[in-house]
Amino acid sequence: MRWDFASVFTNTDALLVGAIGTLHIFVICLVLGLSLGLVVGLGRYARTPWFRWPATAFVEFFRNTPVLVQILWFYFALPMLLPFEISPLAAASLGISLNSAAFSAEIYRGGIQSIEPGQWDGARALGMSWGQAMRRIILPQALKRMTPALTNRAIEIFKMSTLASAVAYVELLQQGKLIASLNYNPIEAYTTVAVIFFVFLWPMVQFTYLLERRLRRSE
Repeated sequence: MRWDFASVFTNTDALLVGAIGTLHIFVICLVLGLSLGLVVGLGRYARTPWFRWPATAFVEFFRNTPVLVQILWFYFALPMLLPFEISPLAAASLGISLNSAAFSAEIYRGGIQSIEPGQWDGARALGMSWGQAMRRIILPQALKRMTPALTNRAIEIFKMSTLASAVAYVELLQQGKLIASLNYNPIEAYTTVAVIFFVFLWPMVQFTYLLERRLRRSE
């Protein structure tokens, strides 16, 4: 076999558009997934069943159904139930964000539960309410322990952005498919896409390792 990357490099503008699309959906899903995950995680830890049960149902549903199915459902089925169309970006962002929120919620819940009960007792002795104790004492300590897991979650969100190609959202994999179909060079096109993902993700992974080492030293 003869490798021919020239046909891929002649379409660098398409790859650039795809990279911008990937970064766009990554930022959206990262912010929505981690933010909503915190809300759901707090709901999972709440004492009131009216908060705990819906949060538990949310986690179990989105954690136990495939992200790709969720994206396709939002894109094809949701417009049949609601009187508006949904764009590929919105469908992919909903699927990836809600799925990530379900997994992030368990990270938050586990981090909160790892805090010693004495911290809660001390907060109550100072006259703090549940919310005040959570905001001032429990969450700052828990976030320190959760940081490595949350950064790993961010890496997973970046890789899941490729699933947006299923609804024709313009991201790296979608552009790789386009180049492969135009030039009949799938190996070269997908190899280039993989290399671009590695270039984006390798610094993030190294940052995760660095963060873990610093957090261990500070304990």
